[in-house]
Amino acid sequence: MRALHHLNWTPGIGDPTIGGWVTAALYFLAMISCWMTAIDRSVEERWFWTPISAAFLCLGINKQLDLQTALTEMGRVLAIDEGWYEQRQTVQVIFIIFVAIICAVAVSVLLVWARHASASTRIAILGTISVIGYVLIRAASFHHIDKFIGSSILGFRWNWIFEMGGIITVLFASEWRRRGNHRCQHCVINLTGAKQTSSAVVDHSTDV
Repeated sequence: MRALHHLNWTPGIGDPTIGGWVTAALYFLAMISCWMTAIDRSVEERWFWTPISAAFLCLGINKQLDLQTALTEMGRVLAIDEGWYEQRQTVQVIFIIFVAIICAVAVSVLLVWARHASASTRIAILGTISVIGYVLIRAASFHHIDKFIGSSILGFRWNWIFEMGGIITVLFASEWRRRGNHRCQHCVINLTGAKQTSSAVVDHSTDV
């Protein structure tokens, strides 16, 4: 009960800026796109695209409800109650290193597992892990990182570039996979039609 009294977080719109709404919209567009891609895939590839779609649904909800701030607040309350709040920066650095290692291992394992999958599927995996890693590192609320990603370049904030960049990468990979599949199906249909036409011509020539 003591921790609950100190928790400085309430559900609400976490990022009401234009950038925040655009980012949330991209999350949901990527979710829909990945879901549509999963429907057209083989059972093996659905194991990749369906979880990616679910992950982006959760990330989109988190973006506007700002659930990661709740995680940060829980960590702050725990640090105060357990008496290591003054050493929180050390813990934050360890957490960031831990997240980086986990993401690197996850990418390696998933890429090995997906070694027979299409290039677009592997790109989607990389984009998804990078976005999840970014969100977790943001939750650590490390001052130097927050200061950097809060800065701008050419009018664009670094947090927009990192987050939107990862989402757009996944969205691009999903559209590439689905359109590429439709193109292949069209080629197969054309090739089948050409073979049937050739067979008919050969049969006609034989009859003559």
